[in-house]
Amino acid sequence: MAVYTHLTTEELAEFVAHYAVGALRSAKGIAEGVSNSNWLIETAGGRFILTIYETRTDREGLPFFLGLLDHLAEKGGPVPRVIHDRDGAAFRRIHDKPAALIEYLPGVAPDRPDPSQAHAVGAALARLHRDAVDFDLTRRNTMDLPEWRRLLAGCGTDGLDRIDPALSALVEPELAALERDWPSGLPRGIIHADLFPDNVLMLGDEVTGMIDFYFACEDLLAYDFAITHAAWAFDRDGGFRPEIAVALAQGYQSQREFARAEKNALPVLGRGAALRFVATRAWDWLHTPADAVVTRKDPMDFARRLAFYRDAGEEAFAL
Repeated sequence: MAVYTHLTTEELAEFVAHYAVGALRSAKGIAEGVSNSNWLIETAGGRFILTIYETRTDREGLPFFLGLLDHLAEKGGPVPRVIHDRDGAAFRRIHDKPAALIEYLPGVAPDRPDPSQAHAVGAALARLHRDAVDFDLTRRNTMDLPEWRRLLAGCGTDGLDRIDPALSALVEPELAALERDWPSGLPRGIIHADLFPDNVLMLGDEVTGMIDFYFACEDLLAYDFAITHAAWAFDRDGGFRPEIAVALAQGYQSQREFARAEKNALPVLGRGAALRFVATRAWDWLHTPADAVVTRKDPMDFARRLAFYRDAGEEAFAL
């Protein structure tokens, strides 16, 4: 989450008045994240998240994103409901940008996940894949390999090497290798595609919320697991945490068994997951506006994970 679009108290109050949630009491911008502008809103009727969809979010995909939230919540998943306005619309416009009001869920994003939490998250991810099977909308992955190449080309070799002198030498051969070796024919479905610890709310070992579905799409289910693995199975210094990797896999497979072909593909998918976040973070590092209320994230965190997956191969996944 982040704040790129700045709103006055009057603008926020006017927006909230279109919903049957009571009058605005307070609003606080949320600096974490990189893609959209977000506020924690408190009204007479409770707490909510207000999101304004910025340029990276596929705005044409909003019926898919918001419909998916409602679908998964209806299935009983730990997913926030969309608050529809008084006319029944899932989103409105403010500053000529689409915006939605989302249910606020209890819980805390785990700072240093333990194995029991990782097991719960793996299981929750598999249940998401299962619950979305009968969702009647679809969306292609707009953050796929061609997009990674476009983002990295937009950074340029000089830009990448300003971030770190070794970065371009790492990513350019990896990108070519992934374009050559990316798997096909694996099970597909709706994926979250961004299930970082800060997109999961927990109370103890219970997953109380999975949030930020704005990269959700149809793609390989095992790729979604690889993204989650890359996001969870490393400490702040980039060290691999094998106990977390084992717990994630066990949790996932408690709800859905991987096919043999999926297991074989995970080393390549892990490299792809890491490269995706190198590409997006490098782009943001070089192009984020100076006045944006946003926490930039270091692309080298995932460059180190990319090198780990390249060197560790199947040993990274404990299957």
